[in-house]
Amino acid sequence: MTEFVATTPGLYPLPDWAKSDLSDLKGHQKHDLISGDESGDIVAAYEEARAEVVGDQLDAGLDRIVEGQLRWDDMLAHPLTVHENVETGGIVRYYDNNNFYRDPQVVGELTFSGDVAEELNAAADHLDGEPLQGVLPGPYSLSELASDEHYGDDADFLDAVSEFLAAEVDAFPDHETLYLLEPSLVTDAPDDDIAERVPDAIDAVADATDADVVVHTYWEAFDEKTYAHLMDADVDAIGFDFVEADREQTLYNINEYGTKESISLGLVDGQNTLVEGAETVRERAEWVLDQVQMSTFDTTYLTTNTEPFYLPVNKHKEKLAALAEAADVETEVEA
Repeated sequence: MTEFVATTPGLYPLPDWAKSDLSDLKGHQKHDLISGDESGDIVAAYEEARAEVVGDQLDAGLDRIVEGQLRWDDMLAHPLTVHENVETGGIVRYYDNNNFYRDPQVVGELTFSGDVAEELNAAADHLDGEPLQGVLPGPYSLSELASDEHYGDDADFLDAVSEFLAAEVDAFPDHETLYLLEPSLVTDAPDDDIAERVPDAIDAVADATDADVVVHTYWEAFDEKTYAHLMDADVDAIGFDFVEADREQTLYNINEYGTKESISLGLVDGQNTLVEGAETVRERAEWVLDQVQMSTFDTTYLTTNTEPFYLPVNKHKEKLAALAEAADVETEVEA
């Protein structure tokens, strides 16, 4: 029997009040933001917003609580855009949608930052003992979102990014799970040489924590070679998009090459305002598990397929509640 766990991949929409307040504050603090320094007013606004989104998750009854990544204006590129040895270039389209980020240009060694750990420590103060979940870009996606102007070789750059992320994770407070978000593995699959190195890069990050590690992907399905290589990574679960991606291809990969002892299912649309009911979410989970030729999963994570950043706050909260309710249904499914 599998345990259902309701969670999300982080990167939440800002509360409505924070959008206007932070826009005004950042307009007056533009020079400080470019240099990486945030004023006390901006820090305070983010702290209030962080407490609110943590509270929303607690109220909804999620099983894993994320910090929310409200400061991540550059989306998954954020851990690099705030680094002292990274310069931000021009505006670049974020994957294939209407969001944009500043191109992080790595011009020096990727030394320890601690930025994400500070956020998680702040979130942990609001948890009331509930389990924390860390969220980071996976090493391949982060390397693909950046421009390397220092290391000079794709393989060396991937290694450097993975070592950087591992050091960040090592500074995290206690956390139950770690989600590594790797959409680039499916939208821009690595060539054979890099694909062979991806498992080691992910392992370097996973080895830095005792938490359960989930490599979560979205928007498309894996090609066979990339998935087969990823299966060599020593992680607890791989995540699949069952909203946007080719379900037939996804199920073929799982049944042909196997998957990990736990699984993450992206069942709720993180980009569409239509709210799925808890019954619908649970039915989708049961349908997927019925199609998978494995005896059982230790844990089945129920989540949005993508970051919910794109949603209006009210719809986002409703989807959190649906995920939590779907995971709490007493009847367990034999996968």
